[in-house]
Amino acid sequence: MKKAIRIHETDNVSVALEELRAGTQMDEGGIKIKLLEDIPQGHKFALSTIKKGDAVKKYGMPIGEAAEDIVAGQWVHTHNLHTGLSGVEEYIYPPSWISYAEKDVAEERYFWGYRRRDGRVGVRNEIWVIPTVGCVSHVALAIARQASALAADGVDAVIAFPHPYGCSQMGQDQENTRKILVGLINHPNAAGVLVLGLGCENTNISEIKRCLGNWEEERVRFLAAQECEDEIAEGIRILEGLAARAKGYKRELISCGELIVGMKCGGSDGLSGITANPVVGKFSDLLAGHGGTTILTEVPEMFGAERLLMNRCRNEAVFRRTVEMVNGFKEYFIAHGQPVYENPSPGNKAGGISTLEDKSLGCIQKSGSSPVCGVLEYGEEARGKGLLLLNAPGNDLVASTALAASGAQIILFTTGRGTPFASPVPTVKLASNSGLFRTKGNWMDFDCGRLLEQGTAEGLGRELFEYVIKVAEGRRVKAEKAGYHDMAIWKQGVTL
Repeated sequence: MKKAIRIHETDNVSVALEELRAGTQMDEGGIKIKLLEDIPQGHKFALSTIKKGDAVKKYGMPIGEAAEDIVAGQWVHTHNLHTGLSGVEEYIYPPSWISYAEKDVAEERYFWGYRRRDGRVGVRNEIWVIPTVGCVSHVALAIARQASALAADGVDAVIAFPHPYGCSQMGQDQENTRKILVGLINHPNAAGVLVLGLGCENTNISEIKRCLGNWEEERVRFLAAQECEDEIAEGIRILEGLAARAKGYKRELISCGELIVGMKCGGSDGLSGITANPVVGKFSDLLAGHGGTTILTEVPEMFGAERLLMNRCRNEAVFRRTVEMVNGFKEYFIAHGQPVYENPSPGNKAGGISTLEDKSLGCIQKSGSSPVCGVLEYGEEARGKGLLLLNAPGNDLVASTALAASGAQIILFTTGRGTPFASPVPTVKLASNSGLFRTKGNWMDFDCGRLLEQGTAEGLGRELFEYVIKVAEGRRVKAEKAGYHDMAIWKQGVTL
């Protein structure tokens, strides 16, 4: 196995693929150097002298500026490298470096899924209990727990999604909560939904009904806890009826063009942008080629790499929406008096990521090479095909919930550090290094670290595509086997 990789021929750093000791002689594409320091796995070392203020390049792009003179063989990280980014920027259309033509749709592929009566497609046949307000979250959990025996005969699970919101909120903050709750109520992975309210909250059942518009009364039921004597007994009775109806759904053959897959990374390391994220990018291109949809989010982790996405926008309208999304998110930081580039996290830094540019350039590898076909607002339903961008933060639970609320039936989550969290939909955990896959086998589903030893990103992307089809057809991921189901809402503004 190679000991290090120079990702792009113009890079002036290489990334250690294993822990390297000081004194090791390296030959990076004909550049012969001796390491002056120990280099942890996933971390960078200089291939030549980099003067103070000069750009440090990785992925063929600047990831920051040298904070001091750096010599060949020296460790390059947060102690001698700082971000070169600033605040809101101006962007110019048309794309300057490449133009993208639409790709021909590949031969149609199919999977066995659930066709709902409104035409939407689910990959699970579950019963969901969704509280309108945090005051009844524990009631929702109790109802789901006591009704768990209903998960049989074709019903995959009975799940409650507790959260602390739904009251004492104002303006856009309250609307965000309603959007996410409505998105989950409408989600096709749920064959039946009990919307559980308290009765006096801002986001009450009447408000939810107003936001839902038309809904299928046999699929979505409502219960206000203040309006019945025993809310748990009544909730279980409602779930029994929903489960009986859900058992009537059977899997049928459905085009992969109706798959919507969310893409997210978290707890990244220096290998994420070399292994797991490029593999997901190949998957994204494959699904787009089959007429399906992928959604990329975590806008703050596009900062520094956003031009690469903007240059792939299908048309000027999509470009303008992408600019609005990126600059709008920067203004959100500034309005709250926070630095725009307060990233990467301590775990990212420990794994070898030094600056936000470093993180972002690795993050957008998940987008592959397809055109950007649309931009979704937070809580907006995905309706287009191909690669879409979603306006949501980088927080794992918040972003993954947003992907689900926009219609993603499955989420691909890449990580180099590992995490047990789940989301409202099957969340496939992809390890960027094989060590993580081996040590946290109870968390991780797919080993992308194999790319360092054998195979290609294209080959693993095709393997991942087949894996996702199996998940869509009912194969449970590790978080599902553990019974983990999480959700979180993007909190903004004033709490009364």
